[in-house]
Amino acid sequence: MTDRTPLVGREAELDRLDAVLDGPGGPPGVVDLTGAAGIGKSRLLTEVCGRAEERGLTVLRGRATEYERHIPFRVFGDAFADLDPELLRGLGAPGAAWAASAGAAADGIAANPSVAPSGAGAGAGAGPEAGAETGAETGAGAEAEAGAGVSAVDRFAAHRATARLLTALGGRMGAGLLIALDDLHWADPASLELLDHLVRHPLRAPVVIVVARRDRQTAPSLAAALTRGVDTGAVLRLDLGPLTERACVEQLAPGLPPDRGARLYAASEGNPLYFLTLLQGQGQGQDQGQGQGRSGPALPPGGLGALLLDELTPLSAAQRRTAEAVAVLGDQATSPLLLALTEPASAYGPDRLDADLGVLARRDLIRPRPGGVWSLRHPVLRAAVYEDTGPGRRAALHRRAAAALAAAGAPATVRAHHVERALTGWEPEAAAVLLEAAEQSETTAPASCAHWLEVVLRVLPDTPGHAARRRDLMLKRARALSVCGELRASRDLLHEVIAGLPADDGSGVRAAAVTLCASMERHLGQYRASVALLRRALSRRPAPAPADAVALGLELGSSAPHALPFPAVRAEVLRTLELARALGNEPAAAGALAVSALGEAYEGNTAAARELADRAAACVDALTDRDLADQCEPLARLGWAEFYLERYEDAERHADRGLAIARRGGPLHLLPHLLMCKAIVHTHACRLPSALDLVDEAESIARGIGSDELLGLVLANKAQVLIAARPPGDVSALAAAEEAVAAAGARTSWWTSLVWCVMSYAALHGGDPVRARSAMLRAGGADLAGLQPSMRPLFLEALVTAAVTTGDLAGAQEWAALAGRDAERLGLPVQRAAALRCAGQVLAGSGRPAAAAERFARAAEEAGRSGAVLWEAQSLLIGASLTAEAGDPATASAMWRRGRRLAESGGSLLLTGLADLLLPPAPPPRVPGLTPREHEIATLVAEGLTTPAIAARLYLSPRTVDTHLSHIFRKTGVTTRSALAALTARHLP
Repeated sequence: MTDRTPLVGREAELDRLDAVLDGPGGPPGVVDLTGAAGIGKSRLLTEVCGRAEERGLTVLRGRATEYERHIPFRVFGDAFADLDPELLRGLGAPGAAWAASAGAAADGIAANPSVAPSGAGAGAGAGPEAGAETGAETGAGAEAEAGAGVSAVDRFAAHRATARLLTALGGRMGAGLLIALDDLHWADPASLELLDHLVRHPLRAPVVIVVARRDRQTAPSLAAALTRGVDTGAVLRLDLGPLTERACVEQLAPGLPPDRGARLYAASEGNPLYFLTLLQGQGQGQDQGQGQGRSGPALPPGGLGALLLDELTPLSAAQRRTAEAVAVLGDQATSPLLLALTEPASAYGPDRLDADLGVLARRDLIRPRPGGVWSLRHPVLRAAVYEDTGPGRRAALHRRAAAALAAAGAPATVRAHHVERALTGWEPEAAAVLLEAAEQSETTAPASCAHWLEVVLRVLPDTPGHAARRRDLMLKRARALSVCGELRASRDLLHEVIAGLPADDGSGVRAAAVTLCASMERHLGQYRASVALLRRALSRRPAPAPADAVALGLELGSSAPHALPFPAVRAEVLRTLELARALGNEPAAAGALAVSALGEAYEGNTAAARELADRAAACVDALTDRDLADQCEPLARLGWAEFYLERYEDAERHADRGLAIARRGGPLHLLPHLLMCKAIVHTHACRLPSALDLVDEAESIARGIGSDELLGLVLANKAQVLIAARPPGDVSALAAAEEAVAAAGARTSWWTSLVWCVMSYAALHGGDPVRARSAMLRAGGADLAGLQPSMRPLFLEALVTAAVTTGDLAGAQEWAALAGRDAERLGLPVQRAAALRCAGQVLAGSGRPAAAAERFARAAEEAGRSGAVLWEAQSLLIGASLTAEAGDPATASAMWRRGRRLAESGGSLLLTGLADLLLPPAPPPRVPGLTPREHEIATLVAEGLTTPAIAARLYLSPRTVDTHLSHIFRKTGVTTRSALAALTARHLP
């Protein structure tokens, strides 16, 4: 049971937290405690942990720290320290994955247990009034946190593995599992990515995650992720404000004179930590009212930090040095490591250290934690002690810590932050540790990789002798920044590399830097800058080496159809393909084919696009994932090309493969493209719940990357999904489309055009046909030449609908005719279906419902041929209304039932709502003599369903269905299913 002092003034928050603890596993699965430093977040977190234990939940605690922000997955490894590794292995694959990754780091640390920080990463200490922590003293945390940094598993696989692990743990832990993560504003980027994943994909298990953070110091990406979780109901946010004066004075300092209590409360502004510090600094029984101004009690020089450090005044020099060592070591402050940091060690043995630790503990300056770790009682106190330690001594302590950890065999990722803080200049051995840490973090935590490289570059001498190494490290850091989504920082660093290269550089660094820089410019929407860089590099003399020319040519081809029409680079892409083949570079050849397939598909050259897509797919499918590890972008291009060619299964297959490769360490900025490709396939196939999940993930990534155009495209895709997924009258799609338009700005590009096309559809479904027409003309221009040629019939449908709605039949007829000509040229079923619906709307607006219904019926058939269930269902439902108007109720009813069934099974609230508005179903008359269940089965027979299909639809066994059928045959006198279908059809409306 967690030892807890009485909690002051948080009754309302506790009531809401109790409700969460009483039903773990349901929403919300994450609780977000925010507030200023010292406001009581840690204390409330301790109370939550205690109440969870009282309910039988297993509690794991972790704390992020200010001084270890570049250790990957540190705060989660800290929480998992309380887990028995054998329990992890007993949970099957998820637990085994964590245990295996922990083992890599454990091998070295276990070599010298007398020095190893056996509890490093154990459960975090509580707030200023908190007691001891819970959990077994296993030391698994250090292994897990270090192992996460060296594991070959990519960070996205680690996210999914952690989710599976927590789900398994929640099922094994009796009443459930509570994970408490304190000081999350200091968490490392890898931990923040993991939490974002857990917010976006709530666990289906009795698991509650409670986080505490300072709102003003929280990274924007974390704040955005938690805020979106609040909006979706996945996160409960509790913003802790100041305590009341009564709570502070009467409960924290009973017996304090009212006037003095009021002055202390005013000075503390209701912050309990500040109130207690002021109280302690002045002496609880001492009246220091003299000399005070109206603003509150007089404070000693140095403010709050001086008050905190005043507690160290009675300590001996050795005790003060021990406290400083605890502050430096943080979660690695075990007795063996503390002893290793003392100087001289011969005069300061274990007994004396234990005695000094005892003094510090009795003064409540330090507190014991699981695994033999000591910590200062509060992060504010640790910060004060750390900063008050002389710079020279601080660096010496970090240097000894790094040496002790190295002797214990700790991995570079654990030693690196000590090495960094000990640096005073260029030290080759220290740089080697930092570079090793960067290499170990490259795939699992690219932000940490970029940081360690930055540290080395900061101290690397800027001399000619180190110039080549500096360029290599800058290029490597730029790659790491690009992988973790820091596109602007990567681009700026690459420009610096290119500018510093000698004119006659023949090392290949220029080509690599230009290729990556052009890619960054392209993904930031700076297409002209990208093309200019590439053209200049390709025209240099001497010409780039063949392998470099291939890379540059591929990137140039990728600029189409953004900055250039594909025909303008078609010849150069072909030359790149031939050169790649001559070099035996099959991945590059696959890339060139994918670029060509997408370019021709965009232009609407269907036959050429199909041939190129076939060749690209054959090439890609013959390559291993390792072959494509650095080139997963071709899979995105091929997937989009196949989507435009309406090869939905192939598009999803290649998008899935690209996602798998990208998640194992590919660039973060490629994930939204792959996610959107899969999402749009699911949208057309009417698989809307999964499509929403995919675009939500793409949005989370895009918001952190810094490319306005990419964010606009992602939001446009999200709006497209929301249009179909939300009921009629819902405004969420329009809101997403408006934000997409704002993000895209005034640019003119393929993606911007797509954004405005979706804006047109969103406005149309929002009931504003005039705005819909204006948006589509903004996308395509007066002549509509700016619309994507291969999708123009589908886009023209919005214009036709808007024109018919506003009574402009002449305009509708002109645009419908254009859609028909385009669809005939393209030969694609979905585009033909769109053209047929355009024609049908013109006919309906002209008062010819029968002819219009025939067009919509044909449109449904065309859409169904390609698997575009969303468009099939829409065509059926609108066609049903027109068919009924034309006087054929039986056919209309059949169309309506099939259309609504497709819409309902795919999660389209728009179409199910539309179905009920267009043709509300009336109870059909039954075949005489049949029971309701028998008539239901007869109706399904008439629709052509088999016995197993009927059984699945009605949740019956096939045998039960056959029994009903035998009764139906006896009552009706028919003997075959076809005769029963005919009889039933005569009695349907």
